[in-house]
Amino acid sequence: MSLSTPEEKPNVEPTTAAPEAPEAELAASEECDHEALLRQLAGKEQEIQELQAKNDQLLRMVADVENFRKRLEKERADLRDFANEALLKELLPVLDSLELALNHGRDQEACAALVAGVENVLKGFRQAIGKFGVSPIEALGEKFDPAFHNAVMQQEDSSVPDQTVIQELQRGYLLKNRLLRPAMVVVARHPQG
Repeated sequence: MSLSTPEEKPNVEPTTAAPEAPEAELAASEECDHEALLRQLAGKEQEIQELQAKNDQLLRMVADVENFRKRLEKERADLRDFANEALLKELLPVLDSLELALNHGRDQEACAALVAGVENVLKGFRQAIGKFGVSPIEALGEKFDPAFHNAVMQQEDSSVPDQTVIQELQRGYLLKNRLLRPAMVVVARHPQG
């Protein structure tokens, strides 16, 4: 019986000892794997955050480039539309002189041929500058607007509404809806009393 007992004990001890060692190793291994996975996960989350930050930075750069492109296109369009502004300002006094000559010539009947010739020159001149986007400001009979009119004097006149332009001393002009020169005008003022 003593022979069978030692055989049973070694059989029992190895079976109980063998499962304990792999379970401990397995638990330790699982704990190491779990910690390693957590570290990997944390690393990947940090990579994702860095990539998102780079993506946001790239999107901002793309938006900046697009805004710059649009601003550059607008500046080019403005330059194209208003490049002749200085030249046209210099030509406006010539236009004024032609208009004055016509006004004086109309008063005298003897100069009918001269007036007709100057009228044709004036018409051609207006057509030429009109091709570049220059248009006259209609002031006479309009309500005074300081954005387009330069009032050089006021005159009492109750036959028209107050602040109405009753005389145009010098015509104003627009260049593609931008003020090139304001009209010099006389404005009606109602008598106070």
